[in-house]
Amino acid sequence: MALTKEQIKTDYPLVTYNYRVDIDGASFSFSKVTGLDLSFETITYKESFAAGGKVGPNIMYMPGQIQPVNITLEKGFVKGKSIPVFYNWINDIELNQIDKKDIIVHLLDETGSTVVSWKVIDAFPTKLTAPSFDASTSEVALESMELMAFRVTMEEA
Repeated sequence: MALTKEQIKTDYPLVTYNYRVDIDGASFSFSKVTGLDLSFETITYKESFAAGGKVGPNIMYMPGQIQPVNITLEKGFVKGKSIPVFYNWINDIELNQIDKKDIIVHLLDETGSTVVSWKVIDAFPTKLTAPSFDASTSEVALESMELMAFRVTMEEA
């Protein structure tokens, strides 16, 4: 029995190469995006047993505060976008100005429509890494930017 297009869209995993990244409403191409994690610190609480003759501590684990998010964006160096967008953004920190931005990573289907998106809230750059230079290769010059953010949310389209 053949699957319908709708069954394929809902029952099969999507490929990771078909995505788009929006920063402050402008779309950018990246070769790699990592760190879209949502996590909480854990709290360990120990107390003695009050009744029942049990020996040893009663141990409970509970969620604590949300952990900050560390995201890495990697892309080919593009003169018209790399300096005005990424270098200027991280350079503002040197001037004691922090411009926090929301970043949305869209996972797309085969038609280019968003299936699910991850919104990175209040991101700011913590590191900008220049391309590695090697005269023995003809690889693309890749730069990367590390960001810290308040949290990540996920939304189905």
